[in-house]
Amino acid sequence: MKLLTSMLAGVALLPLLASSLSAGTEVGDKSPTFEAKDDTGAVWKSDQHVGKEVLVVYFYPADMTGGCTKQACGFRDDMKKLQEKGVQVIGVSGDEVRNHQLFKKAYDLNFTLLADTDGSVAKAFGVPLKDGGKITREIDGKDEVLERGVTAARWTFVIDKQGKIAMKNTTVNAAEDSKAIIKFVESLN
Repeated sequence: MKLLTSMLAGVALLPLLASSLSAGTEVGDKSPTFEAKDDTGAVWKSDQHVGKEVLVVYFYPADMTGGCTKQACGFRDDMKKLQEKGVQVIGVSGDEVRNHQLFKKAYDLNFTLLADTDGSVAKAFGVPLKDGGKITREIDGKDEVLERGVTAARWTFVIDKQGKIAMKNTTVNAAEDSKAIIKFVESLN
């Protein structure tokens, strides 16, 4: 009887397991609802932003690293063009809030960074994760240890004004990401 009960319980869990294995956000899907602490330490909630303007959610491995810095600076430099097109940019990594604060200050970043230290936001979008880590960088003449809970793959999503995934890029060129987004958003109009 115990074996039968265990087997039935296992069968009942199959739909849940299948949905978690296929959990990935695809073009045309409704955007996942998510929240995380932003670079000020406040809780940023997607339901307060999705559907109000075009939202770029880009996942990147780590603050203060080569490709990630190029990607962030590209968005910084193109922010005026993006805002003119009604686009809000959100960067997401497994870094702590403090890391984001240092990163924003060091590179004068003009958009929100979310601290997804447990990877829950990345998981909601189906972004692959690896273990976190730490790096040491000199910032303002002082060695700073930057720790992150998880390391996300570099993926970019565009959520349209209807709250649906309009673009998913899993092969992001970090230095050119903002330009690709501008071109894509222009095609939405």
